[in-house]
Amino acid sequence: MTEYRDNVLSARVTVRYAGKEPVLNGVELDIAPGEVVGLIGQSGSGKSTLALAILGLLGRKRASVEGAIHFEGADLLRMPERELRSLRGRAISLVLQSPLSSLNPALRIRTQLREAWRAHAEGSSSECERTIEAAMKNVSLPADPEFLKKFPSQLSVGQAQRVLIAMAVMHRPSLLIADEATSALDVITQSEILDLFATLQQATGMSVLYISHDLPSVAGLCQRVAILHQGRIVECDTTERVLAAPQHAYTQRLISSLPQMPGGAKLRAAKVAVAGDSAAS
Repeated sequence: MTEYRDNVLSARVTVRYAGKEPVLNGVELDIAPGEVVGLIGQSGSGKSTLALAILGLLGRKRASVEGAIHFEGADLLRMPERELRSLRGRAISLVLQSPLSSLNPALRIRTQLREAWRAHAEGSSSECERTIEAAMKNVSLPADPEFLKKFPSQLSVGQAQRVLIAMAVMHRPSLLIADEATSALDVITQSEILDLFATLQQATGMSVLYISHDLPSVAGLCQRVAILHQGRIVECDTTERVLAAPQHAYTQRLISSLPQMPGGAKLRAAKVAVAGDSAAS
């Protein structure tokens, strides 16, 4: 494997809760600068546990974490909480599954965007407003006073998710973690959010860890795929190789479970479908 100094993230971790078998058992995951890596696994496989371990948020759940998580050369597991707080939302950002639960229902959108900016930046109100305007533009949302004075309950789920993404990329993080970020969305909105992630990644050069149980969406976005099963990474390779020649029995079952297209052709991945549409047009 690549030395951790060459990666944005290099994790080698075991996570367990008191009196229980490890949730993650010797998991190894590397993410290079500008790389988009998908992490796939069924519910309860430990995907979100890995995200919380990276962010240093497992202490509240009374979990023990062993190993090392190097982020830009520094071991997050040995970093004081004060330093971790300075990284969260600035250098490492998180987008969660349920946007309407993640946003504060009592605060207007403008207030929440301002708080996200002030958490890691100092400057005038005009600088803050310019940053908010740019962030909203990046996620294709209006930045006019009428929209920004709304409360989360007045937004659609897709709009709320875009607001969360705007907050997450406001400080141009080195690593964005998207944890089931499209699972609460309808198919069309899901496609739009995946396109948005791809556009933002290309524009900023950030690395992305995209966590999901949905193989086609991961295949449509990610350059590499890691398969998490029973607390271990059982397979990790380029998206194309994993889809074309899965090595582990669990990965083979995942791919075989994808729906059949008319005529019996297997929908192996979103990338394959997109490529076919492009060739036909």
